[in-house]
Amino acid sequence: QLRLVESGGGLVQPGGSLELSCAASGFTSDYYTIGWFRQAPGKERQGVSCISSSGGNTIVADSVKGRVTISRNNAKNTVYLQMNTLEPEDTAVYSCAAFRTFSSRTCSLSTAPYRYWGQGTQVTVSS
Repeated sequence: QLRLVESGGGLVQPGGSLELSCAASGFTSDYYTIGWFRQAPGKERQGVSCISSSGGNTIVADSVKGRVTISRNNAKNTVYLQMNTLEPEDTAVYSCAAFRTFSSRTCSLSTAPYRYWGQGTQVTVSS
């Protein structure tokens, strides 16, 4: 059973930066795609970014493009989401999710394929 634990959220001023981490455990050597999603109060869950199991393929949502970078360290079983120039509109609960795939390049911002979800970490952008 794959387990995901997010960390790194918090309160940051507009224009600030945060790096979120998603630590994975309990999986074999199968390929796992990891995605980051966010959900603000009263809004639908939105895909932010994803990274393929090899790290060779990434997708970043248009709403955060240029401000967000996703990366992974497979030796540490951890995926990172670096967020810069944060805006109040980025305030949300950020969750990482994973699904198993036999492709090293599969990546998706749709929630549909994701089977495993973390608990989420709150990001609040406010002065």
